[in-house]
Amino acid sequence: MATKHELGTRERIIRATSRLMQRQGYEATGLKEISREAEATLGSVYHFFPGGKRELAVEAVRHGDREFTELLRTVLGRIDDPAAAIIVCARDLSTGLRDSGWLDGCPVTTTALESAGRLPDIQRAAEEAFENWRGLVRDKLRRSGFDEDVAHDLAHTVINTLEGAEMSAQVSQSEAPLEIAGRHLARLIDSYR
Repeated sequence: MATKHELGTRERIIRATSRLMQRQGYEATGLKEISREAEATLGSVYHFFPGGKRELAVEAVRHGDREFTELLRTVLGRIDDPAAAIIVCARDLSTGLRDSGWLDGCPVTTTALESAGRLPDIQRAAEEAFENWRGLVRDKLRRSGFDEDVAHDLAHTVINTLEGAEMSAQVSQSEAPLEIAGRHLARLIDSYR
């Protein structure tokens, strides 16, 4: 992983925004705080993001999408059995959350929930992220022999359950919600074979 100073200014600003919004939400994150966290001038923030915080929030959601997409792609690509892959994915999420001191939940969900009904561009970016993740799971299930309708529904269930379990794990500061979700999702997947 690149260090903060190896990244370009624009990328540092996006990552700082993503991290801050996942920890404290959209409303509580200010542009001055973002510029400090990114070690960039406020002028640079406006140069790269003339639309201000809203434009940055969309990019932060897209960054969160890319991060989780990479985790999913890696796990689903490495493990042949989709049920076993979901267990590993849930475990990886719980480990990352624990290692962050229970602070780094899903930046997509945090920002999307706070902006729902008010900021449609952020909401659209979040829905695109969820669809990307469902697509990865759906494709894995299809390649594993599940028919399209079952793969579609299971993919929704997997992503919805992991998102809810991640939030529950963060609130309870426990890995148990994600571990339980992973095990039960695996059983559900296996029941359709």
